[in-house]
Amino acid sequence: MNITVEDLSTIKKKLVVEIAAEQVSQEIEKAYAKIAKTVTVKGFRKGKVPRRLLEQQYAPRMENDVVGSLIKDSLYKAMIENKVNPVSQPEIVESAKLEVGKSFVYEAEVEIRPEVVAKDYTGLKLEKEKFEFDEKVVADRLNQLSESRSSLEVTSRKKTRDGDTVIIDFDGFIEGSAFENGSAKDHQLELGTGSFIPGFEEQLIGMKRDEEREVEVSFPEKYGAKELAGKPAKFKVVLKEIKEKVAPKLNDDLAKEVGFDSLELLNVRIREDSIREQTDRVGNQTQEQMMDLLVEANSFEVPEGMIQSQLDHLKQNFTQRLQSQGMTLEMLGMNDEGFAAAYRDMAVKQVRGELILDSIADQEKLKVEDAEIDVKIEELAKQSNAEVEQTKTYFANPQAKEGLVGQILQDKVIAFVIDKAVVTEVEPKQEEAAVDTETPEEKES
Repeated sequence: MNITVEDLSTIKKKLVVEIAAEQVSQEIEKAYAKIAKTVTVKGFRKGKVPRRLLEQQYAPRMENDVVGSLIKDSLYKAMIENKVNPVSQPEIVESAKLEVGKSFVYEAEVEIRPEVVAKDYTGLKLEKEKFEFDEKVVADRLNQLSESRSSLEVTSRKKTRDGDTVIIDFDGFIEGSAFENGSAKDHQLELGTGSFIPGFEEQLIGMKRDEEREVEVSFPEKYGAKELAGKPAKFKVVLKEIKEKVAPKLNDDLAKEVGFDSLELLNVRIREDSIREQTDRVGNQTQEQMMDLLVEANSFEVPEGMIQSQLDHLKQNFTQRLQSQGMTLEMLGMNDEGFAAAYRDMAVKQVRGELILDSIADQEKLKVEDAEIDVKIEELAKQSNAEVEQTKTYFANPQAKEGLVGQILQDKVIAFVIDKAVVTEVEPKQEEAAVDTETPEEKES
């Protein structure tokens, strides 16, 4: 087998592979022998069909089988021998006609990882927000936790107010006549949710038990039932019961419900999580500035295969998040092509960033030590409330360990670049960070 390798660009090579005539003839003979055992030709027993008939009727099938076999057996061997490491599926761009007694030649184009030499990665000018933890965050999250476990209880109040859940009977009329599905008994409705016809819930505020009230509304112009759309209606409403949300007290019992021995320990955990999240947020902002500057300073070609792989990764993560909320890409008016168009720039930037960081690691000879792996595993075990040994067992898997080592190395490179940067502390931007509504229990799950 003769192999010629040609550089097409910094990210693509062409392999010209020539397979000896003797091997070609052997493969053709094998293919016809296999075909003869499986086909049936009238007038001949299976396996006894003359070669000339096989060539007349099955030459295309033979050629397809042999060409596929020759390429499969030679291409990856050719890449290994010539140290060509593909980052995507090689593409066969040309192949010669298959003939007995002649060598077979084909050409394949292969995308490769670019050889990046990172530059201008020290002395970056970065800004970092000053971080001062606000203890109010802990109080707010405790209150959210309590409210999330509220129960509906009958209230002693005599009148309804916004946020109450009421039990009502109602009968609806249009131009004095009752309409289909316009009546209900013991209907439960939370006031202020906007789940009923616009204007309906507001008119129930201030009602007393057993009070009957006439409510006047108009159905929306785009209401689902066309016969009701845009029409004014009157409802006779009887209020039967008033319920309100009652949140459990912030005490040890509530803490035990979410897996903590005491309210004090729950407080500690929420505070630790909040500090870590806000510290991570500030750190991520600085890292993003860093990556923007690195990508801007280092220009090089990026293989399309790596971009597509990153797009697939982004789409998988995005789809999983949507599924957890009972949604799909289609519900957002987006298909695969739309997603690729919207997130391609992000994928390119992420691939560039990863290649630059890998290059810095090589140039600075940064490595991951076993002790660093152990520390990271202990950290992950604590965050997920899992046993350290159990976490170690998970990362004993070669693929999982490779991912963990890659993440640790990337973190080391980022820390190295930031340590070599000129970092200026700035006041936080005047906008509230999004409040995390997950409870510690939910985070652990």
